[in-house]
Amino acid sequence: MPVASQRTFSPRQQDIKRTWYLVDADGQTLGRLAAQIARILRGKHKPIFAPHLDTGDHVIVVNASKIVLTSGKASAKDVWRHSGYPGGISRESYADLLARKPADAVRRSIRGMLPKGPLGRQMLRKLKVYAGPEHPHAAQLPQPLELAHARSRA
Repeated sequence: MPVASQRTFSPRQQDIKRTWYLVDADGQTLGRLAAQIARILRGKHKPIFAPHLDTGDHVIVVNASKIVLTSGKASAKDVWRHSGYPGGISRESYADLLARKPADAVRRSIRGMLPKGPLGRQMLRKLKVYAGPEHPHAAQLPQPLELAHARSRA
């Protein structure tokens, strides 16, 4: 006797409800913060998650200038860029990038954890990063989001 098959659920546009979250990056570790924000931007925290659709929420990150890199990585790790021309590669340490453009350091880290291609670019547009505590998105009524802190070693 054949069993009635269940169809795979695929979320439709009217099923996706987008929420705005506010994240304070003060004292947070860059990689751990980026991983948790990328998870929210993708929508993996929702039961309707589908890997081929953008089901994620909007995230506002404030105080990006107060982000922390552990164990001397700020001076040891480098950020690479290429202009597209021969010999057009340039390198900068994370310490210099955090001093010059702290929002870019956070955005780059999160971007690397999102899917590549048009879907990842669509998810990245829902990320707003600001170096200071001010942001112009008060009308969206963002909910404060408490992210898990790293455990301290005893």
